[in-house]
Amino acid sequence: MLKAVARLWQGGGGFETPFGTVYAANLTTDPDFGIGDWAIEDFAKAVRQGLSPDDVPYYPVFTYAFYQDFSDQQIADLWAAFQTVAPVSEPVPATDLAFPFSERDSLKLWRAAFLHAPRTTSVLGQSDTWNRGCELVEGATHCAACHTERNIAGGRKVDTGRMQGNDVLPGGSKAPAITSAALVSSGWDVDSLSYALQTGITPSGDTFGGSMGEVVQMGTRFMTQEDRIVMATYLMDQSDE
Repeated sequence: MLKAVARLWQGGGGFETPFGTVYAANLTTDPDFGIGDWAIEDFAKAVRQGLSPDDVPYYPVFTYAFYQDFSDQQIADLWAAFQTVAPVSEPVPATDLAFPFSERDSLKLWRAAFLHAPRTTSVLGQSDTWNRGCELVEGATHCAACHTERNIAGGRKVDTGRMQGNDVLPGGSKAPAITSAALVSSGWDVDSLSYALQTGITPSGDTFGGSMGEVVQMGTRFMTQEDRIVMATYLMDQSDE
């Protein structure tokens, strides 16, 4: 069982982008090919800032932009979980991107232009349920990473395309609009959306496919029912969209 879990985190999966292919990192506790020689401070910097222990910026297919507000306790909990992953001594393929994206230094300019802070701050006048849903949707579950339009440089259009859908996802997938208005017009409500986050079944009886199917299979079905409900509550009432 432990070996099977480790294989999930050994990396090597390719993200096909318009700029080339980025490969997922080995996140096992192997000291040579994984993160086994990291300190918790290295882990915190990677998660919150998208920087390696040597301050080399990571490509933004790693959704660190949404994790900037993670608390010290959340970082500590994540770190403890990763420490349970058995080491896998296997390297991952080298990232294969076209110039200038192949140059890591170019990411400094990209980050200056497109590394937006997450929208996870609590809003006065909103309920605890809504604010908890905001924290999850805009932070940990990073829904906007797929469901927001991108510009030609791959930056999110946070002002004009937020949650408006994205037709160019890695691997050729598409993500529909999930603004509150779009969800209502498609027949969603809090109950059906929270149920879909658990089962992948839509109000029409269809099932999620592609990337969203993986989100449910590998992610939201393991959340508590309370957290799925607060996510659905927020998504159905994004009052500042």
